[in-house]
Formats: sequence, C-alpha cells, structure tokens
Amino acid sequence: DMEKDDEARPIYTPLNLPLGWDGKPIPFWLYKLHGLGIEYKCEICGNYSYWGRRAFERHFSEWRHAFGMRCLKIPNTSHFKEITKIEDAITLYDKLKKDAEEQTFRPDQDVECEDIQGNVMSQRAFEDLRRQGLV
Repeated sequence: DMEKDDEARPIYTPLNLPLGWDGKPIPFWLYKLHGLGIEYKCEICGNYSYWGRRAFERHFSEWRHAFGMRCLKIPNTSHFKEITKIEDAITLYDKLKKDAEEQTFRPDQDVECEDIQGNVMSQRAFEDLRRQGLV
C-alpha cells in the first residue's frame, strides 16, 4: 500500500524542474545546461512559448510554425530560420521576391550583341543602330 501511495502522489519539484524519462525531476545542472529556463516566443506560432534552445530550433520544422507561415502566404524555407516576428518574415519575403525578380532573365535588357568591330551592346541598342544604318 505504501508503494502505491508514493506512485499516486505527484512528485514535489520546488524549482519547477521538468520530469525526466524516469518520472523524476531532472538534475538542476542539466536544466541549466540545456537552457530550459530560457523562454523563446514565436509570434508566427501565435505567441507560443518554447523552453530551451533545442526546442526552439526544432519548432521551425514543426506543424505549428509551418501553419503560421502558410497563413501568411510565405513558404517555410531555410531563409526564415530564426525569424519569429510576423513583420520581419513579411519584410524578408518581400526582399526575397524583389531579389528573385532582379535575377530573372529579361531578353529585352539582358541579351547582348556584338558588331563587326567587336563592340558589345544591348540588343535594343544594336537594333537601333542597325535601323539607322550605322552598324
């Protein structure tokens, strides 16, 4: 009967230490080592709190964060690791979209032509000179 009473009673943890695999509080040094006293909040996840760096880093690939990013219409890629504020994520996504637009190939501006003398110019300039009969 005494053993059953011990198991039924909740374990007393004066420091609010999390329970380990054996159902007993983890040692305080391990608690400090893993930084489990440090709270990380993620605005994208609905201000959900993550305790410890490891849990925080792992949450970026979990469903709650992916759902928050999908609601913002932002892909959950590696560019957005460590981004927890909605405003920061939107700003970064807009910058990435703008950079991608600048990187895309535009035939009217990016095609270069070379005349007989070896001068390199845009296709537009080359066509203008050819129409004028200068090339």
